[in-house]
Amino acid sequence: MSFPLLTATAALPAIGAIATAAVPAARRTAAKWLALLFSLGTLALAVAVLVRFDPGGERYQLTESHAWIEDFGVRYQLGVDGIGVALLALTALLVPFVILAGWHDADPSPSSSSGGNPHDRVDKRWRPTQGFFALILMVEAMVILSFEATDVFLFYILFEAMLIPMYFLIGGFGDRAHAGGDDKAAAQRSYAAVKFLLYNLVGGLIMLAAVIGLYVVAGNFSLPDIAAARASGELDMATNTERLLFLGFFFAFAVKAPLWPLHTWLPNAMGEATAPVAVLITAVVDKVGTFAMLRFCLGLFPEASRWATPAIIVLALVSIVYGALLAVGQRDIKRLIAYASISHFGFIILGIFAMTSQGQSGATLYMVNHGISTAALMLVAGFLISRRGSRLIADYGGVQKVAPVLAGTFLVGGLATLSLPGLAPFVSEFLVLVGTFARYPVAGIVATTGIVLAALYTLVLYQRTMTGPVKEEVRAMPDLRPRELAVITPLIALLLFLGVYPKPLTDIVNPAVRHTMSDVQQKDPRPDVEAAK
Repeated sequence: MSFPLLTATAALPAIGAIATAAVPAARRTAAKWLALLFSLGTLALAVAVLVRFDPGGERYQLTESHAWIEDFGVRYQLGVDGIGVALLALTALLVPFVILAGWHDADPSPSSSSGGNPHDRVDKRWRPTQGFFALILMVEAMVILSFEATDVFLFYILFEAMLIPMYFLIGGFGDRAHAGGDDKAAAQRSYAAVKFLLYNLVGGLIMLAAVIGLYVVAGNFSLPDIAAARASGELDMATNTERLLFLGFFFAFAVKAPLWPLHTWLPNAMGEATAPVAVLITAVVDKVGTFAMLRFCLGLFPEASRWATPAIIVLALVSIVYGALLAVGQRDIKRLIAYASISHFGFIILGIFAMTSQGQSGATLYMVNHGISTAALMLVAGFLISRRGSRLIADYGGVQKVAPVLAGTFLVGGLATLSLPGLAPFVSEFLVLVGTFARYPVAGIVATTGIVLAALYTLVLYQRTMTGPVKEEVRAMPDLRPRELAVITPLIALLLFLGVYPKPLTDIVNPAVRHTMSDVQQKDPRPDVEAAK
């Protein structure tokens, strides 16, 4: 029996979560280092998965299959394709940076008489450090396993279970930079956490009904088996049945993604969470929704996916424009980044349902590149906010004169967010637009407005916070420290590398995209040569 590499990649952070939580309360620093070591070990296993994965080989590789609930045909069944490998690697890459960036986020606050930064005097509660890092590792384990699961029921369990640690990370370890004091901060955190949980639970319950319906129709939960039965004609779903099941799955994934109008939980959650947890939400957990659209919606329900495409494209376009417009009007730095992410998820979903190979390749690259760029921007924003103790844009000005490295990294993260050529998100956004124009030119034109608005909200944010006269409150602001530089520097290096040379990523993704295009029985439209003359 070969080594169960996929199981090990998910099991290691789960074991790390248990070990970190078991560290004695007085040894907070030991708990931090233990969590970091387990996250780095997970990253090493993810690299091993990348090395062993053959893009030209079978669709699902490194497979594992064991009986679980035999009476209902449920199996512990794992396998990764190119899309799953890319997102698994993204998750394993980001979590060590999340842990490093949040090194002091769960430390007990000093008393109000002890001096220090203003934000350190907001919350006097004991913050259980071990629990904070254990929850991060548990989220990592569940997300990685969700990218590996090829049993629909197993995926559903993970899809729902990851809500629990995220709920506690949002509600129990919120941002200390809150202007309303202890009571208002606690109320806002509680509201954001409950809203996150309720939205996603409702989506999950609707998906559960669809999962049960799928079992009734197909007789098992194995994604490869169901797809093969559909392709051979052994399984023939009635049109209305397929469409209802598709809607049940898609609704849950659209909440998780999030897609307008199911997006309203995200600004609250990202605004009230610490910056590292906000990265965990939008760069890691939310990617499960868009990944599942590719793997399950298109793989299980090809006819229904084609039927729903026009409506989903309209929703994606609304997300792009609406999210960007609201980002322009934000006064809170973290909420601005949250609305920008809603706009970016609109691009991802647009690329998926453009039903072209360029669009779906671009959407997959966008998931990876958005994760890296949003992590870079949000973490630098978190470092900025921790120094000043405020999330309000108006409370900053002239930061580049007193903290030039912080301002420079903030600018690079912002330019990546607006998809500047030479940085990684440009390649993915370009492919999404090319793939969309090829089949839906009007939708492609509307989507380009999101690029213009992205330039507006990003550059205005930089101008208002980093340039101009130095405000008295930021005059003594320190520049990035070595730990913070260790977080940001590799992310910026990756943005530059993948912006100039995306081939390693496209080589992994493109074969999986071809399989997905085959699932939905779509081919790329031929260029209209006569119209071009």
